[in-house]
Amino acid sequence: MEFIHKSVLFDECMEGLNIKPDGIYVDGTLGGGGHSSGICEKLGPDGILIGIDRDRDALDAASKRLEQYDCQKYFVQSNYSDIAQVLDDLGIDKIDGALLDLGVSSFQLDNPERGFSYMNDAPLDMRMSQDDDFTAWDVVNGYDQKELTRIISKYGEERWASRIADFIVKARGDKPLESTFELVDVIKKAIPASARRTGPHPAKRTFQAIRIEVNDELGQLERAVEEFCQVLAPKGRLCIITFHSLEDRIVKEIFNNRANPCTCPKEFPICVCGNKADIKKVTGKPVIPSEAELEENPRARSAKLRIAQKI
Repeated sequence: MEFIHKSVLFDECMEGLNIKPDGIYVDGTLGGGGHSSGICEKLGPDGILIGIDRDRDALDAASKRLEQYDCQKYFVQSNYSDIAQVLDDLGIDKIDGALLDLGVSSFQLDNPERGFSYMNDAPLDMRMSQDDDFTAWDVVNGYDQKELTRIISKYGEERWASRIADFIVKARGDKPLESTFELVDVIKKAIPASARRTGPHPAKRTFQAIRIEVNDELGQLERAVEEFCQVLAPKGRLCIITFHSLEDRIVKEIFNNRANPCTCPKEFPICVCGNKADIKKVTGKPVIPSEAELEENPRARSAKLRIAQKI
């Protein structure tokens, strides 16, 4: 299967990174290399691209796609939250910019074998790295009803979380749930017919929740944003594209806390806590896709881009 992924907010990211020809840039979610191709186009022979992905298929596809560019390139199979270790292994201290696109790649969504999509029948997998052992099967068949309710409610923001968890536990009482379609059938039975007539696919929120749990996406993101802010060189830029409110909230709060770290009471005439900002926000409100982009790529609809710059 060909590794194709439409790069969301491409022009906005290239402008936001403010790329220097001899700079060092990290694509922490390499995917098929779409955003990285734009970075490489702006880099000269002395520039460096570091592409990170948990998925070996992504690294192989992107390395081939980016062969045509003259800049120096490093491809690393790792989690973007391990950026400090990745840079240390490469002997690099600071970087001039980084990009994180938190969307699941089209390749992963459209490849039935990976189990990310509720539109295809596949084993319950959902691992972004196939080297990991923990899968969606373990969540669906191993978590108790309370834990299932918690993750479906918190990570899926699903109002029917309790009913869905109850139906899953009862369904697996006969035999484990093995496939995405088996899970979809259970979810559909759990959600009242009247609620299924409007809104997104009834399984969308639950599948999102399970995927986030399997890959520890929110925990990894929180660690990553802090780490990337640390490794940026002065005036270095960090661009992060999120796709749901849970991700966006994490990025927004960390950017706000680092840009305004003072803990003094508002009535104090001067700051005495000594906390100094180490970033400034380039974007106030997040950048969202244009109508033209949405017509070409409907999957970009919920994308939001936030940009920060190291002081």
